[in-house]
Amino acid sequence: MFDVFGSVKGLLKIDQVCIDNNVFRMHYKATVIILIAFSLLVTSRQYIGDPIDCIVDEIPLGVMDTYCWIYSTFTVPERLTGVTGRDVVQPGVGSHVEGQDEVKYHKYYQWVCFVLFFQAILFYVPRYLWKSWEGGRLKMLVMDLNSPIVNDECKNDRKKILVDYFIGNLNRHNFYAFRFFVCEALNFVNVIGQIYFVDFFLDGEFSTYGSDVLKFTELEPDDRIDPMARVFPKVTKCTFHKYGPSGNVQKFDGLCVLPLNIVNEKIYVFLWFWFIILSILSGISLIYRIAVVAGPKLRHLLLRARSRLAESEEVELVANKCNIGDWFLLYQLGKNIDPLIYKEVISDLSREMGGDEHSAHKRPFDA
Repeated sequence: MFDVFGSVKGLLKIDQVCIDNNVFRMHYKATVIILIAFSLLVTSRQYIGDPIDCIVDEIPLGVMDTYCWIYSTFTVPERLTGVTGRDVVQPGVGSHVEGQDEVKYHKYYQWVCFVLFFQAILFYVPRYLWKSWEGGRLKMLVMDLNSPIVNDECKNDRKKILVDYFIGNLNRHNFYAFRFFVCEALNFVNVIGQIYFVDFFLDGEFSTYGSDVLKFTELEPDDRIDPMARVFPKVTKCTFHKYGPSGNVQKFDGLCVLPLNIVNEKIYVFLWFWFIILSILSGISLIYRIAVVAGPKLRHLLLRARSRLAESEEVELVANKCNIGDWFLLYQLGKNIDPLIYKEVISDLSREMGGDEHSAHKRPFDA
């Protein structure tokens, strides 16, 4: 458990060099931290606290608790409506005829903590892939140029190394960029897949869970079915069979209280809204990325916004000379390098790419 807390603490640290973007970080930082925190919360309640309490005549309570926890409990969907204490004991708990009335078994609560942790791992996979593929390239190129307080000699040396690398490897960064784009697509596929996965895990209840909770308050008290009580019942039934004195099989119906579901229902309401928001943002991010790949003019405008202190002619020249991979690397550098130093980098790149000749052609025309 301490190792898990150490890993979460590592995710809370602010990276000195940013190799991705805000939406990407929502996947591997915010979502992973949320899922691990929920997993630890459920684990503490499940294995340290008392996750289930059952009452039944003639059966020792400890035996009944263990049996019902292992073999699952059930509710009767037809007994979800009605006034508690008058029509039904609790929502979903009432008399039923075995073999005729529909019953719904609830087995998932044993696996919630493991599923949440597994989901956290899946959300971290694109980050792991990109970090492996990126190989620390941006960190090596930035070389402390993200600090405004650098002596001139050191700054000029590091700036020259950066410019020389960029000119020497011009038009060779497409594979670097497209691997990042693949990881962005994986983020989107993962969050959509997670929604379907949780929906399967909760027997088809998750896809509309959040919207059902919102609609719940608009219905009449006697007719409405609490979706949280339907998916995560706090009181359920459990049937225990044993041999009687004569050798016949005896059946004992017990009531079980599941305090753990008070936590589970809130967790999955939050996750429903979080996954919907995350999938929308990831979809918008993918549309933006497609537009960037397909639109050189958009790339020029974005680079101009990133290097706002540089001359527009210099930015235009550099943008025209760069393909999508070069532009992506240069844009990422702009996130990490001090704006004043980045202005000088753009100016040096413009000069190396033919900026002096470009300026010489423009001066007579301007005059």
